[in-house]
Amino acid sequence: MRGSQARVGLLATNTLGHLEARATVGRFLSIRCVNSSIIGIITEVSCEGLPADSRFVAIASVDLLGEILAGSSGPRFQRGVSSYPTIGDTGDLITTEELRTIYTPARSDHIHIGTLQQDPSVLAHVDIEEMLNKHFAVLGSTGVGKSTGVSLLLNEILVARPNLRVFLLDVHNEYGRCFGDRSLVLNPRNLKLPFWLFNFEEIVDVLFAGRPGVPEEVEILVDVIPVAKAIYTQYQNSDRLGLKRVDPKNVGFTVDTPVPYRLVDLVAQIDDRMGKLENRSSRIIYHKLLSRIEAVRNDPRYTFMFDNANVGGDTMAEVISHLFRLPANGRPMTVMQLAGFPAEVVDSVVSVVCRMAFDFGLWSDGASPLLFVCEEAHRYASADRSIGFGPTRKAVSRIAKEGRKYGVYLGLVTQRPAELDATIISQCNTLFAMRLANDRDQALLRSAVSDAAANLLSFVPSLGTREVLAFGEGVALPTRLRFKDVPPHQLPRSEATVSTVPTSGRGQDIHFVTSVLERWRGATTSRDVPNDPTIKSSQPIAEAPMLQPSLGLDPDRFQLLKKPLR
Repeated sequence: MRGSQARVGLLATNTLGHLEARATVGRFLSIRCVNSSIIGIITEVSCEGLPADSRFVAIASVDLLGEILAGSSGPRFQRGVSSYPTIGDTGDLITTEELRTIYTPARSDHIHIGTLQQDPSVLAHVDIEEMLNKHFAVLGSTGVGKSTGVSLLLNEILVARPNLRVFLLDVHNEYGRCFGDRSLVLNPRNLKLPFWLFNFEEIVDVLFAGRPGVPEEVEILVDVIPVAKAIYTQYQNSDRLGLKRVDPKNVGFTVDTPVPYRLVDLVAQIDDRMGKLENRSSRIIYHKLLSRIEAVRNDPRYTFMFDNANVGGDTMAEVISHLFRLPANGRPMTVMQLAGFPAEVVDSVVSVVCRMAFDFGLWSDGASPLLFVCEEAHRYASADRSIGFGPTRKAVSRIAKEGRKYGVYLGLVTQRPAELDATIISQCNTLFAMRLANDRDQALLRSAVSDAAANLLSFVPSLGTREVLAFGEGVALPTRLRFKDVPPHQLPRSEATVSTVPTSGRGQDIHFVTSVLERWRGATTSRDVPNDPTIKSSQPIAEAPMLQPSLGLDPDRFQLLKKPLR
């Protein structure tokens, strides 16, 4: 005996007969004591060092996990060991009845997710209250059934908690059909996420296409965005008569205050400041900033942000209601498909929805609980702080650290846990570990598991498809289980998947190539270009279009621009 570990001698024969051969790594043992049965798991078996005349064929190392106690209403299981075994106590492989005593849920608030690998006749359940309230993570390499496991868990959660709202970030557009009519699927074609909902760091990330902002241009934005917000607010609160000029020093707003503003007012403020400059050479910074704004505004890929950018209206309540299903109207789940968004702004979009999910939970005092599930979480909360988008990491981290107090729960899904911020994954108290071959991933997982049976992680590289090691508060014991079968209509399937075998019935001639090019160019062609077949879409998309007078600009002030500025 040593702390939470014991060494058990394995006999050549005993009352279990042929079952003794199954006493191997990963099996549960029951050590019979005076008042209880101590439950342990075999983590190592060795015959090295045994004397030739020993009656044992091997020595097993056993991690002690809990005990089965006799009670007035029958035997019951509890974690931890209150009375340790002594030398000479006998142990046997655990029986099916004892397994059922351990894994039968103590209360009704649970979901059935599969069967034990050790005994398929015993069902594996998860305590849904513990799993949600203390966050959870699903970890596994590509191809091990991770997405299927996520679909299973979320569908079971929706059944058990019909009033819980679920928001899923779908990176590869593979969950759109998994939840049937219980989910709303959002993508750039049907999403409205006004640009003014983005905080300052997020809108800078959009305007500079994911690159660091130019300091001089950023300083201009710091000054003019609060003024644009004040102008809009004054306009909305007045009778449209006698509007006063806004004093930039007393606007009462910050760059992050979540109130609307119009793009035309923002551009007008920049234009006005530029007009007051006597030195024409100093106007170049303003020219560049205006060109960036106009380029993004006219890019059809950003329609979800800038549609009606110059039309007034505080739609924040409608956006939040639509995003987070308030009211649910029979669809408590939102699946946001990210594959169609411009790659340069995906991080900003994720940051916005994470931040709004947390802030709404904060200011509503957790009145409407939300489960926020983040697929490919390592993309948005990288362990390497020199990569990725800081506000996105901060938003995910806030949910992980404080979300449970405000009814915002986190589910992380990743194939590279070593690349995920360790402080975030440490907040997940229930882990579902599938096959992981990378040594760094295994090392991080080992550091995140606090159970006495952390030695179970040695099985992670050899787990089969849909097999999983479940650890933490949501399960009775660290468990090797197999996810149950998922109905075909709930299986994830990427909408971007393309067969490697060409369709025989489709002609692949010059006309086919031409039609593809039209779609290709159309995705990045300005909406303001007339529908004229004589106009060729040959301008490189990286070049910003010239500023248009439609934004209220003075064309005479743009004579210095001989070509579009980037």
